[in-house]
Amino acid sequence: MSQVTLGILTSGGDCAGLNAVIRAATDAAAQRGWRVLGIRRGHLGLLATPPDVIALTADAVRTDLLRAGGTILGSNTKDDPNKTGRAEAVSAALLQLGVTHLMVIGGDGSMRIFDRVLSAANIPWVGVPKTIDNDVPGTEFAVGFFTAVGVVSEALDRLASTAASHSRIMLLEAMGRDSGFLALYGGVAGGADVILLPEFSYDLDAVAAHIKAITHDRPGPVLVVVAEGVARFDNDRRQRGSIGPDIAAELEKRTGFDARSTVLGHVQRGGSPVAFDRLIASTFGVRAVELLADGMSGRMVAWRAGTISDVPLTEVVGGPRFVTADSPLIRTARQLGIYIGDGARPR
Repeated sequence: MSQVTLGILTSGGDCAGLNAVIRAATDAAAQRGWRVLGIRRGHLGLLATPPDVIALTADAVRTDLLRAGGTILGSNTKDDPNKTGRAEAVSAALLQLGVTHLMVIGGDGSMRIFDRVLSAANIPWVGVPKTIDNDVPGTEFAVGFFTAVGVVSEALDRLASTAASHSRIMLLEAMGRDSGFLALYGGVAGGADVILLPEFSYDLDAVAAHIKAITHDRPGPVLVVVAEGVARFDNDRRQRGSIGPDIAAELEKRTGFDARSTVLGHVQRGGSPVAFDRLIASTFGVRAVELLADGMSGRMVAWRAGTISDVPLTEVVGGPRFVTADSPLIRTARQLGIYIGDGARPR
C-alpha cells in the first residue's frame, strides 16, 4: 500500500480544545504509520506559495498540547474559496502535497465550504465539529463549547457578588449570533434570572416586571444573560454593535434599578480546555482517523446520547442548529423561574 498522508487543518473561529484534536489525530495516525501534515491558517495555507504546512509527529504533539488553548496551526474566517474562484487551487495544492486524506476541524460553515471544495477532488475527508456556539447540526456537543460555558458561568459568579454589593442588575452579553446555546447553558449554570436568546422573542416590559417580582419591587441583585444575536427590542435591525448595553439601559429605565453591562467578547474563546472538551477532542480525533482508515469519507464525527458517533455531511451542511422550545434545558430554566421569552421567534 502506498504512503498515506493525512492533512489536518483548523478552520473558522478559534476555541479551546483544537490542539487536543490535533494531538489525538496525530497520535492515532502515527500509530498506523501514516505521515501527517498540519496545514496553517485553514485553506489559506494551501493557497500560499509554497503551501504553508508543517510536519506533525507523535513527538511534536506530546501532552502539553492537550491543555493548550487556541490552535498551533492557526485558523481563518475569511475568503471562501468557492466564492473567490480558488476552490480548484485548494484541491490542486492538496494533491501537490501528496495529501491522500484530509481532516477538517471546524464549524458548520467550514464543513459546508470544504464539502464544495472537495466535491470534485478524489480525496477522502472527514470533519470534526468545534465551536463555542455549539450550533453544528448532527452533534449534541462540539469541541470548545463547555470551556466557553465555564467562562460565562464563572463571569456570572463574579458579577453576582458585585450585584449583591450594590443591589444592581448585572447584564452579561455572551457570544451567539444565531444560536443561544452558550447563553442558555452558561446562564443556567451561573444562576441567571433572565436569559435572552436569538431563537425566542422577548418583551422588555415583561422582563422588567419579572425583575421587580423576584426582587419584591425593591432594588436587588439580578443577573441577566443576553446572547449577542438577540433581536433588537426597538425593531431596528441595523448593525449597531453590542446590544447588551442598550438592554441594560432600557431595564434601568423600566425598573428604576441601577443596571450595568459587561460584554465578554473573545474572552470566551481563549484559555485551556476544560476536562470534558479534552475528552471529546481526544475521542473525536481518534474516531476521525478510524473513519478514514475504514475507507469512509464525507462524514463528521459526533457526540450523541453520551457516546461517540458519526453522521453524513448532508446532515451538517444545512446548519446552523438552534435552541428549540422543547429543549430539556429550556424546560429546566422555566422550572427554575428564569425568564426566557414568550415563544419561538420567527426565523
